[in-house]
Amino acid sequence: MSTPPVASPAPRPREAGFRALDAGWRQWIAENRLRRCTPESMLATMVQAGLDPAECEPAIRAMDSDPVFLAARQFQQLQDKLASVMANQQRLLELDPLYGHVEKRSQVSPGEFLDKYIVGSRPVVLTDVGRDWPAMGRWSPQDLRERFGHLDVQVQAERSADPNYERNKLDHQRHTRLADFVDRVLAGGATNDYYLTANNELLSQPGFAPLLDDIGSLPVFCDRSELARRASFWFGPAGTVTPLHHDTLMLCHTQIVGRKRWRFISPLQTPLLYNHFEVYSPVDLDRPDLARYPLFAQAKVLEVVVEPGETVFLPLGWWHQVTSLDVSLSFSYSNIAVPNEYRFDNPRITNW
Repeated sequence: MSTPPVASPAPRPREAGFRALDAGWRQWIAENRLRRCTPESMLATMVQAGLDPAECEPAIRAMDSDPVFLAARQFQQLQDKLASVMANQQRLLELDPLYGHVEKRSQVSPGEFLDKYIVGSRPVVLTDVGRDWPAMGRWSPQDLRERFGHLDVQVQAERSADPNYERNKLDHQRHTRLADFVDRVLAGGATNDYYLTANNELLSQPGFAPLLDDIGSLPVFCDRSELARRASFWFGPAGTVTPLHHDTLMLCHTQIVGRKRWRFISPLQTPLLYNHFEVYSPVDLDRPDLARYPLFAQAKVLEVVVEPGETVFLPLGWWHQVTSLDVSLSFSYSNIAVPNEYRFDNPRITNW
């Protein structure tokens, strides 16, 4: 007679109140070991979260010999090398005693602009671009209301209640008559709750074509024939904030009415900015949370206030956060007459 199979021991009943050490927690262990957190600090966090220390401690210990985790460690070494190369290049740039200063320039030759600002990847403010623009003497909230107030526009609204309003910009789209939005801006005071941003694609509407007629001479490094297709319009109250992010092309941003405070961080410092999702950083330059984002303390932030009639050149990949200091009308354009389409392999991590 064959011996009947012996049943495996019944699992030990989970003590009341302990949470399960599930796949999510095992991923958490791997992620935090990759971040080089100590096993002791991880165990303390897991116990505080309600997990059984008798399960957690061996799970943490076993991770360091897991073959999948060891493969991740190897890829981490490659990533660390790239981050160190970027950090060393940044150190060389900062040897320039004027690195922290954003220049304001006029009459920059095409050759110098290409070498120093486009290829050299440096932000600059041009002070002579808008001198012959009719927009400089004409544009105002009242002018918008008078000429275009009957037209519908798309704005971002209800931003204040959402800390990720820019990431979730599609959820904040609202349609309104421009006249009603002008009235709201003028009556509402400083706020970040509503803003007519570049995403509105207002200039693609035939009714707003006269705005493009108010644009005079462009920088010599721009292609005028591409202006209508590659321009954007901005209008909002004082207090609007475009949070820290990078664009995927180069552009110019001319200030027509009001002032904006621009702050920049080199793309070489991307590893310090916790860029886990698309082109955004969770770091708020006004209130950086160094307990949560300690690497940011190493970042070098450049700052400049852009006055009416001045134009920011934004080099490729530079991080920036922009705050309107007054009721603001601005015009941006990316028709740079050099290759200006680039690929970024952006992360889409939503659970960090």
